[in-house]
Amino acid sequence: MSIPMEMAVTDALRRVIDPELNLNIVDLGLVRRVGFEDETGAVTVGLTLTSPMCPMGPEIMKSVRLKALSVDGVKHCQVEMVWSPPWDPRTDASEDVRAELGIWD
Repeated sequence: MSIPMEMAVTDALRRVIDPELNLNIVDLGLVRRVGFEDETGAVTVGLTLTSPMCPMGPEIMKSVRLKALSVDGVKHCQVEMVWSPPWDPRTDASEDVRAELGIWD
C-alpha cells in the first residue's frame, strides 16, 4: 500500500464536485477510503453519497473513476459504494464545509 499514491488520488478527487451542493466530495466527507496496490496500479475508492436516493450518484461515481485514473501510476479504479454508516455532515464534512452549509457545532 502506498500512502503517497493514496494522497495523490485523494487530492485528485478534490476536483470532483457534488453537483447539488457545489462542494468537493472529499471535504464533504463522501470519500470513505482510498486504497492503492503498488503491484497492479489498482486504486479502490470507498464512496458514499449524501443520500442513497441521490440522483447524481452515477455521475459522481463516473467522475471519481476518471479523476482517479488521471493520477500517474493508477491503471485501474474500482468505486465501491459504502452505505454504513450513513453520511452525516455534522461528523463527516470538514469544518469549512459545515460552515458553508450553515452547520454550527
